[in-house]
Amino acid sequence: MTEPNKYKEMVEGYDEEAEATGWLGAEVAFGLMYRHIQPGQSILDIGIGTGLGSVLFKKAGLRVYGIDRSPEMLDACRGKGITELTRHDLLAPPYPYGSGSIDHAVCIGVLHFFGDLSPVFGEAARILRKGGFFAFTVSDRSEDEPAEIVVGPENSKTGGPVTMFRHAPGQIGEWAGKSGFTLPRSLLFTAYMNRERTKPILIRLFLARKDGE
Repeated sequence: MTEPNKYKEMVEGYDEEAEATGWLGAEVAFGLMYRHIQPGQSILDIGIGTGLGSVLFKKAGLRVYGIDRSPEMLDACRGKGITELTRHDLLAPPYPYGSGSIDHAVCIGVLHFFGDLSPVFGEAARILRKGGFFAFTVSDRSEDEPAEIVVGPENSKTGGPVTMFRHAPGQIGEWAGKSGFTLPRSLLFTAYMNRERTKPILIRLFLARKDGE
């Protein structure tokens, strides 16, 4: 387990590490969402981390709500002026938001830690208003590739190896459909596991819409 001081250092360097490795998840999510959002609407960042996925939406005039299990991550969000925050485990539904209470949602750079995404999809669908959009990223794979990959400590930034999960589009479509989402768009882009950008990984961002008018 990561020592507390090491974890604090990891959180403090999170944004800089994302920039150094060319992480574009927030920009891609905002780019696919912008035509569907309006100032004054609400958006829930599921696994908000340091708020990287929410800053552009905040600048666009949306009310940002965030949920994360890490108090250190939530403190980093407060430093960016994001204050509507809740500490909660994403794999422990229900989330502390009312049904149909939020306009849109994002979940950026989080789902590769989970093998089963049904709890997150189910809660996103419950919380969103009908017609709301949910943008999320997964580590992409083809149907015949293994789902689990082990990331070594040199790239995990946790002091030890970490098992990550890749999800095929067919898998995502099944989970989304069962939760009441359609998937109007997706976009594949490259991310890197190291600063030298020699270890690429394919990321797919999906734009989901909650069924109904």
